[in-house]
Parts: sequence; structure tokens; C-alpha cells
Amino acid sequence: MSRLAERFRQRRASGGSALVTYLIAGDPEPSVTVDSMLALAGSGADVIELGIPFSDPEAEGPDIQAGCERALAHRVRLRDVIDMVAEFRRHDSSTAVVLMGYLNSIEAMGAQQFADAAAGAGVDGLIMVNLPPEEAEELRSELAARDMDLVFLLAPTTTDERARRVLEQASGFVYYVSLKGTTGAGHLDLDAVESRFGELRQMTELPIAVGFGIRDAVAARRVAGFADGVVVGSALVRKMGELAATPEAIPAAAAALARDLREAMDAA
Repeated sequence: MSRLAERFRQRRASGGSALVTYLIAGDPEPSVTVDSMLALAGSGADVIELGIPFSDPEAEGPDIQAGCERALAHRVRLRDVIDMVAEFRRHDSSTAVVLMGYLNSIEAMGAQQFADAAAGAGVDGLIMVNLPPEEAEELRSELAARDMDLVFLLAPTTTDERARRVLEQASGFVYYVSLKGTTGAGHLDLDAVESRFGELRQMTELPIAVGFGIRDAVAARRVAGFADGVVVGSALVRKMGELAATPEAIPAAAAALARDLREAMDAA
């Protein structure tokens, strides 16, 4: 059983919801990324989404855009991101790690070369925001051959017909984008999210994690009451930006945020 499947299985078995945290590799500087990942894992995160810095992250709000700019100022490349996962794996063999970003980086490296390097480093899956399933076969096959998952996103505007087509190719888990907008937006309608989640639940047995717009422990607790996973990203990246001048304080701050989220979710 893959690490992704095992972490979601463990949370399901205990009646809980998986905490999925997102940070950008190299933000605000490369030296803090692995320590921050370890801090998150040690404070309740089941899955870590590690963002691949990209110059034009069209799905992202201002916090994650700024985080990408901070990382790119240090010239963090895809190979650097993979090296960070390898370093993390020297200390943690159980927390699932999923790389998240845009297809441009993978195409520059090549699907086979990327899959080889990512598998060797201990990556468990991949989320490509701008990769439609109709164009995913080559990458999906390369990942599947190395026991890595290709995670797809569904939006509030995704029709049932389209959702079923996407779910036919999905593996690991399904990422439900909880609002119409970019990451970190503030207009989250949790009643609508819960209603749509119930409809999607009838279409797949894969775990469904909900992300975009979950900004605090209150929202995380509510979503944890019905979803298999809760994704929190912008709040963490915002904190990293606030502490950019004192990067040594970031791992502790990340741990504190993860603990608050985990406690709230466990109380759901």
C-alpha cells in the first residue's frame, strides 16, 4: 500500500480526516524547507504538498504568488525540489509527499526523467494544476510504473459527466477545489462545499480532500466533519512570508499552525 493510501486509510480507520499542508520549496529560502516539512510532519500533517516554484502560477492567490517569487529569487529549480524530498526522506519514511505545480517544469525535464528522479527521492504523487486528463496519459503511465499517483483536481464548476471522466484516471486522492477563485480566497461557502462533496462521494471510493480558501482552524474543523482530507496552504505560506526576515523561526511557526489545525480537526 502506498504512503498516500496508508495515511488516508489510517485517518479513515480512526474516524478522522487527513491534514494536508502545502508549502513552496525554497520559500523564503532553501535552507528552511526540509526543517519546515519535518516540523509539519511532527505536528500532525499526514500529507505534505511541496510546491514547485513557478513564475506564472495562474491558479494561485497573492500569498502563494509571493512565495513563488521568494523561492525563484534563490533560483530554486525542479531538481532542487526533488533533492529536498530526498533529504526529508532521510528523516521521515512515513509522511506522504506530493509535488504540486505546473506542467511546464515537468516538460522541461521530460516525463521519464522526472518520474525516475522523483521515485528515487521518495515522492508519492504529483498534482499538475494545468494538466487536463486528456493530455495526461504519458505522465500518468510513467508515474504509475513507479507506484506514484497522479492526483487530479475537480472544481465547483465541474459537471457530473466531466467529474466521472476525470475520476476514471485519478489515483491517490481527489483534490476538490472548494471555491470559484484562486488559492486563499475568502468567499468560501461551506454548505455548498459539503453538498457537492456528498455528490462526488457517490462517484468514487478514492479519498477526497478539500482545499482552496480554508484559512483557519474553524474552517478546517467544519470541513473535517465530512471530508477525507483538509488542505491548508495559503495560511502557511503567508506565515512564511511574515517571517522571511527571521527564517530560523519558520519551522516552529509551521509546527504551531499544524498543531492548531490538527486539534481542531480532531474535535470535529
